[in-house]
Amino acid sequence: MNDYFEAGRVLVIAPLRVADDTWAREIHKWDHLSHLRISKVLGSADQRRKSLKADADIWIINRENVEWLVGEYGSQWPFDTVVIDEVSSFKNHQSKRFKALRRVRPFIKRLVGLTGTPAPNSLMDLWAPVYLLDQGERLGKTIAGYRERYFVPGASSGHVVYDWKAKKEAEERVYEAISDIAVSMKAEDWLELPERIDRNVPVKLSPKAGELYKKLEKELLIEYADADVVAQTAAVLSNKLLQMASGAVYDEERGVKEIHDAKLDALEDILEAANGNPVMVFYNFKHSLARIQKRFPQARILRKGKDGNEDIRAWNNDEIPLLLLHPKSAGHGLNLQESSCRTVVWFDQIWSLEEDQQANARVYRQGVRHNIIILRLVAEGTMDEDAVAALERKASGQEALMQAVKARIEKVIAA
Repeated sequence: MNDYFEAGRVLVIAPLRVADDTWAREIHKWDHLSHLRISKVLGSADQRRKSLKADADIWIINRENVEWLVGEYGSQWPFDTVVIDEVSSFKNHQSKRFKALRRVRPFIKRLVGLTGTPAPNSLMDLWAPVYLLDQGERLGKTIAGYRERYFVPGASSGHVVYDWKAKKEAEERVYEAISDIAVSMKAEDWLELPERIDRNVPVKLSPKAGELYKKLEKELLIEYADADVVAQTAAVLSNKLLQMASGAVYDEERGVKEIHDAKLDALEDILEAANGNPVMVFYNFKHSLARIQKRFPQARILRKGKDGNEDIRAWNNDEIPLLLLHPKSAGHGLNLQESSCRTVVWFDQIWSLEEDQQANARVYRQGVRHNIIILRLVAEGTMDEDAVAALERKASGQEALMQAVKARIEKVIAA
């Protein structure tokens, strides 16, 4: 911007909390950047318009408002340089945010995409982000052409293919095609990071809880006096079984049936062993959040907006002993590594490799000063084991879920 004059007006697109807090805070940590003026294009439409008129070097907007921004300017697009923080959030070529940015891409001189998970589910996720980088020069102008070149149809229903398998050597060919515009840097290759230790903590269910779990797994139904727990599809069954493994489950009326406290007891032991150091806990179900808060009143969640920014400051200054986070809301871009936290706990297990990797990277990242241990509370003999195994295989998402459910059903039938 000021040395080579190759960038004039710079737009940064980021997750909301990252746009509101992280970029502004980080810029002051670097002597050669501290003079840059930032304008946050956030809030109401009037507030956003006012921020766009501010005298600044960098304008920062959350990704949900990209469509609005394109609508404001159209062919009068003023930003010659665009940086997308977490470009994998543009992986869906049918999303409004992708289509909006695609419209103004010809007016952008330079576009930079940043992500720790470039293809979170499969190579298919690469087409849309790479298109934004080069307008289809390397992987093709259309998703159909990309599929035809690098994939073969898998599962289908009539003429609709909903599962594509990568051709042999597709990965190598795709990486070669984008190698001149892609830079891959792992923190451990360039920085002396402390050690990260991953460990599964086996959690034993009580005989009664185990019987209820097996009943739902086998019969897809648990009867209660007020409302039943029913699993009608494989995806619902997987979700219900993961809930039960964590200690509670939603019934048909969205009420909560509590099954066991085994994971709460395990978490209590972990907190005691932390010797007063802060602990970060990831949960996936609202009833898990409620039960953890009930057992541990000192627990805090990240609030929204400016309150959330204050929570981040408090956490990094060791003023929050137990922080509860959902991987979807705290998975990208937040810098939470400045606290004395050494322990990250996954109370609920998930299928998404992207969410898992991004969430763990909130603490284990540049700036962390001590070893980090990632603990997963895994209920023995439950779907927890399958979800964790899928992540360890670097499998992810819907495919891993379906395979695990299929294997479990076959196992139950055989028994």
